[in-house]
Amino acid sequence: MQEGNGPRGREEAAAVLVLNPEDNVVVCRRDVQAGQRLVIDGDVVVARSDVALGHKIARRSIPRGARVVKYGMSIGSSTAEIQPGDWVHLHNMKSDYIASHSRDSRERR
Repeated sequence: MQEGNGPRGREEAAAVLVLNPEDNVVVCRRDVQAGQRLVIDGDVVVARSDVALGHKIARRSIPRGARVVKYGMSIGSSTAEIQPGDWVHLHNMKSDYIASHSRDSRERR
């Protein structure tokens, strides 16, 4: 992750973390406010809503039905068009995997 220019540049760069260069989302290292400029590997992305610590923000466009990539791996797919700076969570993505607790309960029947 590259630091921005000026006194606020360091603070803004530290707001998010890129876990893998292939990721199309970043993880918030602290709460981010709507309109906040985030410097991500030299690119500027503007947060489109408030996003809480630990949640994901799109670093690039993710078309509807495309993979959401975190840790360099698919963690699900988008259920809506996601723009850079959008909060990425259950309202616009879904898991492509069966939860282990669901699988276990079905196998016991």
